[in-house]
Amino acid sequence: MTNRPLILISNDDGVNAQGIQVLTALMQRLGDVIVVAPDGPRSASSCSISPLDTIFITLLKEEEGLKVYRCTGTPTDCVKLALDGLLTRRPDLVVSGINHGDNASVSIHYSGTVGAALEACMKQVPAIAFSLKTKEQQCDFRPYEEVILQTAQYVLENGLPHDVLLNVNFPEVEALKGAKVCRIGRGVWMKEMVKADEGEGSFRLSGYFQNLEPEAEDTDYWALDHGFAAITPVQLDMTAYSLFDELKCLQK
Repeated sequence: MTNRPLILISNDDGVNAQGIQVLTALMQRLGDVIVVAPDGPRSASSCSISPLDTIFITLLKEEEGLKVYRCTGTPTDCVKLALDGLLTRRPDLVVSGINHGDNASVSIHYSGTVGAALEACMKQVPAIAFSLKTKEQQCDFRPYEEVILQTAQYVLENGLPHDVLLNVNFPEVEALKGAKVCRIGRGVWMKEMVKADEGEGSFRLSGYFQNLEPEAEDTDYWALDHGFAAITPVQLDMTAYSLFDELKCLQK
């Protein structure tokens, strides 16, 4: 590795997914790259870790400015392992994705893609999660390359505040209308469990997303529905400060 910026990449679709291959190629334009990604899909793993399992890694590829590892753990395990056991210096940036499927609105809480970025954020490493609103496993990522590179370059040059990451989602379009900085939209997943044909009491996760504020133009889902990339700054602190005064009656 050289003195170029060091960029750590992970995802939740697995090390062989198209999205992480594209992201790796893009990040190689900006710095030296280490990929540590799951050995298969870990979708909706959020920030889950593997405290009861032994985690194994395998070096799949090594060349000038690039190393690629396969890991048996979750996306969060991958980032923990890279930061604590693999890297000889602190990365300048962690990027996760490009996920096949959006991680906007409440889906951010389930996402393994965002989970990997959150782990980096907890360790005070600037982090970005990238996702594409599609169910297809083979996609044309070219419409999103400029925003990906610009966003990563911005963070490399300017950093991010402590305990803040960027969650970036793309609509599946031939050409973006642009990019918007957005808040997380309010929404909910509906009818999530359906009966399966695997015997009595068997169910499968299914359902659909219901946008609870489709006309709110400052939200991530409005941006996606109107052809824009949605860039959402996300913070670790989930404290509801607005309730402090009201709850003072409970203090003793």
